[in-house]
Amino acid sequence: MALDLSVILPALNEGPNLAVLIPQLRRVLDELGIRYEILVVTRGPDHQTQEVAVREGVRLLEQQEPGYGGALRSGFSAAQGEHIVTMDADLSHHPNVVRDLWRERGSAEVLIASRYVPGGSARMPFLRYVLSRVLNRFFARGLSLPIRDLSSGFRLYQARLLRNQTFTARDFDILQEILVRLYAEGWRVREIPFEYEPRLGGTSNARVLPFGIAYMRTFGKLWKLRNSVESADYDDRAHDSVVPLQRYWQRKRYEHVVGFFDPAQPVLDVGCGSSRIIKALPRASVAVDVLLRKLRYARRFGCSLVWASGFNLPFADGSFPSVVCSQVIEHVPRDSPILSELCRVLAPGGRLILGTPDYDRFEWVAIEAVYARVAPGGYADEHITHYTRRELVDYFQARGYTLEATRYILRAELIIVVRKPGELRRASA
Repeated sequence: MALDLSVILPALNEGPNLAVLIPQLRRVLDELGIRYEILVVTRGPDHQTQEVAVREGVRLLEQQEPGYGGALRSGFSAAQGEHIVTMDADLSHHPNVVRDLWRERGSAEVLIASRYVPGGSARMPFLRYVLSRVLNRFFARGLSLPIRDLSSGFRLYQARLLRNQTFTARDFDILQEILVRLYAEGWRVREIPFEYEPRLGGTSNARVLPFGIAYMRTFGKLWKLRNSVESADYDDRAHDSVVPLQRYWQRKRYEHVVGFFDPAQPVLDVGCGSSRIIKALPRASVAVDVLLRKLRYARRFGCSLVWASGFNLPFADGSFPSVVCSQVIEHVPRDSPILSELCRVLAPGGRLILGTPDYDRFEWVAIEAVYARVAPGGYADEHITHYTRRELVDYFQARGYTLEATRYILRAELIIVVRKPGELRRASA
């Protein structure tokens, strides 16, 4: 029978503390009435920890790689529960908080027992407190993460999220790596308040200099991920980007596209990504994307979401009075069926709003060349089909469509609006 929860305790040289913690933890888990296991992870000749683990009847794991990161990875590999809790064995993490994490498990895929949200607190030496706050602020700001306590190791995860990941950090920086990689996949992360107490015995295994070097190395790797199109929230973040040009571009696109919506009619947004446009879609609209991580992130916008390809849309002919497809067609081959699919699901008399760079414009060609240099992980590298305004107008006019409007962003990105032949039936009030 499957286990509900695995609790992983990295416990190098924590024997005396484990002797106190494990009975307390067991009482909390028994009260929850769940099927669980406790895994103690250590390495080398750590006889005290090993003896306590055997005496208390918990699973003892010999970690395969050094460091805190190695301990967590060994625990993740061995855990059999559908959920995983990680916590320190030094009595700074009170077992009662496991109860709070478990009860809130349905609200997010990752829950963090946080010292720095309202209701949380941290009793620690002043210098360590300052360093912790600076570190968390630096990572949260530098990686654009809405998380206050990235360095808390007291967490609850859905185990399936961890089984398909490859984490490379060896030390305590694995905590940031886990969060960033899962957040970049669109999974929800939530913090609940927790009162941190100083360890009661033993000494910490963290060392300041190696600790700092590892954190800076990991920050560099994660910064590249957070600022690439691989991050689920790439489009949404760009709307509020600290880069003025990027922020202007996203907001202008939003303004143009949303301005063509009929608020009384549902819209199909094909290739929605994580764009803020989803939030502005009228009632009964549907957003489609082929990337699950984008759809996971887009859950916050409250719109109906469908996982599908623009090459084969799962809707009947003429289903939608308005169809939006912004910044998609340049990413797929010219001979793909995407344009014909957009036309097929559009209702007679309906409006198609299509956005793509205009490669007949010097402005776009110049901007893309600069963008490819300063942001090599951005969209410029993925533009495999280069459309022009004239080409798109000819395509739709040949099929009887009427050109209604064209808009440009800095004379570079084209937004074209065409209407399908026929009479549009209006939605009933």
